[in-house]
Amino acid sequence: MNPGIFLLTPPFTQLNTPYPATAYLKGFLNTKEINSVQADLGIDVILGLFSKPGLQRVFDTADLTDSSDNSKRIFALKQEYLKTIDSVILFLQGQNPTLALQICQEDYLPEASRFSQLEELDWAFGAMGLQDKAKHLATLYLEDLSDFIVECVDENFGFSRYAERLGRSANSFDEIYNELDSPLSYIDTLTIEILEAKLQTVNPDLVLMSVPFPGNLFSAFRCAQYIRENYPTVKIAMGGGFPNTELRSLSDSRVFEFFDFITLDDGELPVELLIDYVQNGSGQLKRTFLLEDAKVVFRNDSAKSDYKQSQVGTPDYSNLPMDKYISVIEIVNPMHRMWSDGRWNKLTMAHGCYWGKCTFCDISLDYIKIYEPVAANLLCDRMEELIVQTGQNGFHFVDEAAPPALMRALALEILRRKLSVTWWTNIRFEKSFTRDLCVLLKASGCIAVSGGLEVASDRLLQLIDKGVTVAQVANVTRHFTENGIMVHAYLMYGYPTQTVQETVDSLEMVRQLFEAGVLQSGFWHQFAMTAHSPVGLYPEQFGVKKKTEKTGAFANNDIDFSDATGIDHNQFSFGLKKSLYNFMYGIGLDFPLNEWFDFKIPRTTIRPDFIESSFMDEDELNMKPTAKIVWIGGKPQVSSEIKTKKGRTFTNAVYSFHTKKDFFTIRVSSEEGEWLEKILDVISVSEAKTLTLGQFKNDYENSGLEDFELFWFSKSIRAMRANGLLIL
Repeated sequence: MNPGIFLLTPPFTQLNTPYPATAYLKGFLNTKEINSVQADLGIDVILGLFSKPGLQRVFDTADLTDSSDNSKRIFALKQEYLKTIDSVILFLQGQNPTLALQICQEDYLPEASRFSQLEELDWAFGAMGLQDKAKHLATLYLEDLSDFIVECVDENFGFSRYAERLGRSANSFDEIYNELDSPLSYIDTLTIEILEAKLQTVNPDLVLMSVPFPGNLFSAFRCAQYIRENYPTVKIAMGGGFPNTELRSLSDSRVFEFFDFITLDDGELPVELLIDYVQNGSGQLKRTFLLEDAKVVFRNDSAKSDYKQSQVGTPDYSNLPMDKYISVIEIVNPMHRMWSDGRWNKLTMAHGCYWGKCTFCDISLDYIKIYEPVAANLLCDRMEELIVQTGQNGFHFVDEAAPPALMRALALEILRRKLSVTWWTNIRFEKSFTRDLCVLLKASGCIAVSGGLEVASDRLLQLIDKGVTVAQVANVTRHFTENGIMVHAYLMYGYPTQTVQETVDSLEMVRQLFEAGVLQSGFWHQFAMTAHSPVGLYPEQFGVKKKTEKTGAFANNDIDFSDATGIDHNQFSFGLKKSLYNFMYGIGLDFPLNEWFDFKIPRTTIRPDFIESSFMDEDELNMKPTAKIVWIGGKPQVSSEIKTKKGRTFTNAVYSFHTKKDFFTIRVSSEEGEWLEKILDVISVSEAKTLTLGQFKNDYENSGLEDFELFWFSKSIRAMRANGLLIL
């Protein structure tokens, strides 16, 4: 008999959808017929906190000594908050849509300082629909309450993080250890109350905590501390993104006063072996820290190979309150909105990164280094299972960079199965994303992509080993945008050896991308040197020096460094982010770049038409004969017409195609029409097989027809190319 397994995500990650780690593990354990129960304490605590009883306790607990006027105002309005909170949460859960009418009248919700943003944002939200505007107002209302909680109840609170400061770059365990000795905060108390109720129900032998981010770390230790003190026979393990990147050189034995095991990298095999270990009291382990003879040891003595992606099962979201997550609209960045609004089933197209070369990235770690794609038919099987299980047909593929060939295969499979889904993912802006591939992706339900442009400078892109150029990015973003797929770019400043001129020129490139309308969203972040990236491993090759060579006993990932240029890149932060914020809404695109900064910057050296002049139309004459030809349109209505010209009578085949919005008609000779009718059935997306362009041409010529090139570049085929005849 297997021990009772409890999979736990500590507060806080996301409000709108579960973080998928426990669902992935539960799906894997199902394949081994090992029962498990999962819980997301993050949403449970948020719903406990933002309820009438929870808020009453907040106001009863609040310390208004030396508080701001804003907090005093919120406290004075506490009855209004208590009256409205349950209705607002139901609305944000999608269960009370008619409340939008009251919220938008703007005399329903109590308002504090967050609502002062409204005047600034009228231009951005002026055209919002009623539900979206109400959702944004309700989000401001919650953020006011959050400000009150941080100031008067618990300074560590945050909607998607708790005590994040303690978890970030914590080379020493001292601060967390000392904080764990302090009395429970109100949030801690609420967390422990909910945890205790779940422990009573589940009665586990082994608790597996997923800690993806620094903002989950302290709560994870609080939960482990409570379990250790009150359920001393229960074993506790930690895995997830934080230990995978930060705890790889762990040596502080005090950590194991709270946890029995800490596993690294892919969790399936380590957890399977851990379950046997707990059940039998001994055995082999995989990538697991534990305490032996009062010393931290790393056990990796199992010779078993990690499971293939085809073997790990479909994520299982059972036990999670899928209808209780809340969708918020907190900021106007359209891609960030997607992360916080709506419920998404999380899946992975491929383990690791197929590129795996970017010098700022942790490419030495297995989660990026080991690349393994999942077959498109298996991905679609998992999508169909999740739709049935969760009732949601939205998918966020959480890949490091989704491979274009697999995206193509997935899109074809979605269309073959006639699935109605919405999906988005992260990509590299590489030239494989042709116009036709973007048409296909859109037809399959792809609504957005995010990708790393990083530093919009060809010299630095080459140094980063990104494998793209700015001109290439411009063309790819154009293909996505023209097909209605939103594009978000990750942007970086402060990369080693980056000059002030290159920062200014990068901003100009970004300005031109927005001006050309091929970029809809972006986010600037400052370069951070990490221990497992090429820059962190070989800093001398990139003109930087580590400020300390000492490895901490606890977390080790972010590295302090000095750049040979001596430039203070922090000074650019505000101007870069302010300009981008405005560019996203078409504002300030004609401003000189120096207006975004309060210090002198050099003029850009980039031509004002650089991006526009980079756009290239795809050359259909050079299409590879090995490319696939696919028809994603419907069946035509066929008729014939008799034409007389210069005394000659001949018959044309007339094909009428109905698209979703319109219809178009083509005319070809009766002989070509007879062939076309047959070949459309062969190349239709509903067929399991596709033809190459070379096979398509050969079939045309083998049917006794002449001059394929004349036919291919005819007005009729151009009309079909514009409406779903794709070369992939």
